[in-house]
Amino acid sequence: MKPLPQTYPEKAGLNSELLEKAIQFAVDNESSMNRDIGAALEQGHFEESWPIGKTIGPVKNRKAGSGVILRHGEVVQTWGDVEYTDMTFSISKSYLALCMGIAVKDGLIPDVHQPIRATIENGGFDNDQNQTITWAHMLQLTSEWEGTLWDKPDWIDRYRDVIGNSPTASLKGTKRPLQQPGTYWEYNDVRVNQLSYALMRTFGRPLPEVLKETIMDPIGASNTWEWHGYENSWVELNGRKIQSVSGGAHWGGGLWINSMDHARIGQLMLNKGQWADAEIIPEEWIDQCLTPCALAPYYGYLWWLNAPEGGMFPGAPTNAYCAMGVGTQIIYVDPDNDLVVVARWIEKDKVSEFIKLILAAVRS
Repeated sequence: MKPLPQTYPEKAGLNSELLEKAIQFAVDNESSMNRDIGAALEQGHFEESWPIGKTIGPVKNRKAGSGVILRHGEVVQTWGDVEYTDMTFSISKSYLALCMGIAVKDGLIPDVHQPIRATIENGGFDNDQNQTITWAHMLQLTSEWEGTLWDKPDWIDRYRDVIGNSPTASLKGTKRPLQQPGTYWEYNDVRVNQLSYALMRTFGRPLPEVLKETIMDPIGASNTWEWHGYENSWVELNGRKIQSVSGGAHWGGGLWINSMDHARIGQLMLNKGQWADAEIIPEEWIDQCLTPCALAPYYGYLWWLNAPEGGMFPGAPTNAYCAMGVGTQIIYVDPDNDLVVVARWIEKDKVSEFIKLILAAVRS
């Protein structure tokens, strides 16, 4: 593994004093989420009763916050244990989108606007509700997929509120009437897991293999990351028993990874899919990932967008975007400022202020 180049804040055009202020703010506002993640889930972090909300994948304890700041592709500052392989929750979704980009690049999925059942048979898309669902619907969270996967029914995540302004948040986990695919946006982990399963079927092999061979190894990532599914998500495929991985750690599992590897992924996105003059992911796919969903302009293909309305970083450039997971954890990418910020375990209502402090250091 070749280390990322390093530089000093002032050389990168950053005010070191203001940068330290931002980092101290992150440290002082560490997430209140229990460091014993298993206990946090069992105690109802996702507001689900047991046994329907039971953890069925592995978990591990988290550490205190950590982070990495890159400017012009160089490491400017780090804090905390940036080598610790930590659970990353829904940032896993954004990695899933990158694996999808490889499937498109390799011609396995010629058209993301094509119904998924045209690519795979008997994959959970054959009933009346699901038969017109496309890959794009799943990536934008507008699929309205109906069913049960790995013993979790899709309705467990209906009415879920991740933005913080839904008047129906109290109804989470009830059977909302479904709409036509492509007409309703909803953050639903069962459906993302269904996308992961369908993508694994399309590749014909485990997604961690795909991620390692086509993305992580070429960009010089470590070998310490892991991507888990659930105890009951093992299937026979092409003569192998393999595990379908989850798009988060809602019920355990998901991508476990260190902050430095996250920083590489952020830089890969900032580079429009290029690394050391090699195309890892097509630029066209990166652009599609960052194209706003018509129903939720703050969301692309499993990446959060800082849209003029509904964006989570007021005052930041409107073309900034991020991967985000419970905790709160982010990979913030800012093309205007040639900046990547990885931050782990900050209180959710403090993340926007943290980014403001970082940008104050950039703009000083």
